Amino acid sequence: MAGDRLTAEPLARPSRGRVALRVLAIYLAARLVTTLFLILAAELSGFQSRMGADADLGDTVVAWDGAWYWLVAFSGYPSPLPLTDAGQVAENAWAFLPLYPYLSQAVALPFGGQWGTGALLVSLVAGYGASVALYRLLRLRLDESATLWAVAFFASGPLAALFQVGYAEALNLFWLFCALWCVARRRYGWLYVLIPLMAFTRPGVLAFGLFLALFGVWRWVRRAREPLRTPEVVHIVALGLLSVVAGFAWQFIAGWVTGEPGAYLSTELAWRRNWVAGDPSFAPFEPFLAGISFWFETMWHLPLALGYVVVGASVLLIGAALALLPQVRRLGVEIRLWSVSYLVYLLLVFFPQSSIFRLLVPLSPLWGAFAVPRSRVWRVGVLIACLVGQWWWIYNMYALGSSSWQVP
Repeated sequence: MAGDRLTAEPLARPSRGRVALRVLAIYLAARLVTTLFLILAAELSGFQSRMGADADLGDTVVAWDGAWYWLVAFSGYPSPLPLTDAGQVAENAWAFLPLYPYLSQAVALPFGGQWGTGALLVSLVAGYGASVALYRLLRLRLDESATLWAVAFFASGPLAALFQVGYAEALNLFWLFCALWCVARRRYGWLYVLIPLMAFTRPGVLAFGLFLALFGVWRWVRRAREPLRTPEVVHIVALGLLSVVAGFAWQFIAGWVTGEPGAYLSTELAWRRNWVAGDPSFAPFEPFLAGISFWFETMWHLPLALGYVVVGASVLLIGAALALLPQVRRLGVEIRLWSVSYLVYLLLVFFPQSSIFRLLVPLSPLWGAFAVPRSRVWRVGVLIACLVGQWWWIYNMYALGSSSWQVP
């Protein structure tokens, strides 16, 4: 399969120190632009905004889910579960995994214990680490110019504000890109550490387990071209099982602490009641199907059948792009299989709403496909589109943040 093997070592690969400085220059320039956008959003924030009329740059760090992560660091997790007046499980901290908030609190200690300061530093440093890890991952397949442009798209993308706010995404991306690099280089040992780190940073490690299963099948099919030895088989199977165990661990911990076996699921469903009437339930694919009904029938007053057609066609087009587009195939089978696995995971568990933009960030290695064309006009155009999209997202989610589709 074309593009499945690593590219040959280039004649003049820059040193690690030079790479780190190049990526740092790109990352700092992108952070300067994002800072200006966030300052402007805070200035434009009004009474209708989640941040209020007197917001400043510091308020953007702890806005939205940042406040929940702060609550975890400040008071831990509730036991028993809080209930609404109707006796249903209310929104609570169990929806947020512990590694990011507690790490941020530890980093904040030298700065007067201000959690927002620690959260900002963790996100900034993790975002830079993710940028370097993404460079190393994409450099396995792409040349130096394309790789640096891909890093620029990533650092300046529509969701780049996540590198400067109190969200766990930047830290999780760092673990994820390192893990994908380890798989691409067949260095499985580090994954025994990275998988638990992912599992307690952001939901989604079950998607990594599916990725390992698909990767294992691909390695078996390709064993004649790349020998598949017993130790590698053992690693892939063991790591896949570890991903499953780690992926369900938080649910068991929540159930054990609260005495309610379904504590985590009930907590997650509490957020869905903000979107749909009644008492929501969960089954594979049910949240996504419910989301189609909500948006097409309830919000847009369009036929439900049209929603199924649009989503079905979108799935087919995305699948075809991952399988057939030369620019995507250049990225290698690991990134393509991860992208498929993560999208299947979202279809299985996610209720589609405005947070879909944020939940698509783990697909960031696909920025490499946008960087493959060598046209400078194309690359500059993509970068401008990234910045325009970034301002649109920041303006709507932070300066406004008052409508159902303005929740980050």
